[in-house]
Amino acid sequence: MTGARVFVDTNVLVYAHDLSAGPKHHRAKEIVLELWNERSGVLSTQVLQEFYVVVTKKIPRPLDPRRAREIVESLLYWDVVVNDGEAVLEAIDLSDRYKLSFWDALVVQAAVRTGAEVVLSGDLTYFTDFAGQVYLSVI
Repeated sequence: MTGARVFVDTNVLVYAHDLSAGPKHHRAKEIVLELWNERSGVLSTQVLQEFYVVVTKKIPRPLDPRRAREIVESLLYWDVVVNDGEAVLEAIDLSDRYKLSFWDALVVQAAVRTGAEVVLSGDLTYFTDFAGQVYLSVI
């Protein structure tokens, strides 16, 4: 990943903080640390919102909300794209055109908007169709 701007999907961040995720936890933690060191991580407000809800409510051992807030606050040092009204409309168009879920399309449009070369996700499969972006399912 050296030098590439890398958009990180919610599930990668969740795995990085979910101790019950086994090998996915270790791999995701490694990836997130590497992105911190390279200063190449990119996120969206959607990812931050989903992360907070999932780690405080939906994982087997939820994080304390204060701890989850601290993590979100630290992630604000990354490049964070704000999903505005135009982003929603673009995601609707992407969803329709590529038959993606709306939420995946919102991730894709945010990645395209930031100029990320790579998207790391445990849900998206290998794509190269969106403005030259490369989407990897790495977890």
